[in-house]
Amino acid sequence: MSVHAHPHDHAATGEHRLLLAFALTLLTLLAEAIGGWWSGSLALLADAGHMFVDAIALLLAWGGAHFAQRPADALRSFGYARLEVLVGYSNALAQFLIVIWIIIEAAARLTTPEPIRAPAMLAIAASGFIVNLVVLSVLGHHDHDDLNTAGARLHVLGDLLGSLGAVIAALAIWEFGWLWTDPATSILVALLITVSAWNLLRRTAHILLEGTPDDLESELLINTIRDESGVIDVHHVHVWQLAGGQHLATLHVRVAEGADADHMLGNVQRVLRERFRITHATVQMERGDDCAGTDCHHH
Repeated sequence: MSVHAHPHDHAATGEHRLLLAFALTLLTLLAEAIGGWWSGSLALLADAGHMFVDAIALLLAWGGAHFAQRPADALRSFGYARLEVLVGYSNALAQFLIVIWIIIEAAARLTTPEPIRAPAMLAIAASGFIVNLVVLSVLGHHDHDDLNTAGARLHVLGDLLGSLGAVIAALAIWEFGWLWTDPATSILVALLITVSAWNLLRRTAHILLEGTPDDLESELLINTIRDESGVIDVHHVHVWQLAGGQHLATLHVRVAEGADADHMLGNVQRVLRERFRITHATVQMERGDDCAGTDCHHH
């Protein structure tokens, strides 16, 4: 008899990984903050500030993963799954604040360079880079639809880029005395983080606004159901996501007089499930000329 892992076991494993990633990130940010202050490196201080927010983000991601498993109740009939979207949205906003701070500080350093202890900067930056690689490995390759872990990985990836930039800047300062590479690298990393943060912000905001899933075309869904035998019209169609990958829909289907409504309902639900990955749908069946609303059409 084969034994399959229970979904709860996978969720628990994800929680443990997030907690471990949080602990490693917290230790690394303390090392970079102290090292950045002692060596005079803005790149290290910027990465430490970034990692401070990331440590909080990882803790929030753990909270999102933990509470998302709670069952639905009378007040929240869909449960707590959307917490992962809220956490991802908050993480993206936090990234923009960090980017603004980095750019302001870097601009000041470009006009007024400060001495930097390159050997110490290099040692700490290299250590941070290695730890961030370990953290990414701990988090693993997330499911595309898991926005909670996507937000956590975004933060850690930003840390990795920050550490790499600090390593490069430290080498340039040590070898050539180019102090400007420290703030310049910080700005470059900030811009790279902005792109990823914007993508996550756009995606999570779209879900929170009940937007149609990116991988689903409403017109294709409507036309596919209209092609079913006995269907006269499809209207009042609303498709949205509870969280990443969890599609829901409500729609009205008008069928011909004499058609078997129960059989038609089964066909519609099958099409929604097999063609569009919609497993939770509320379908109102209407007969003949019965149609509530102004968006009714004849096939």
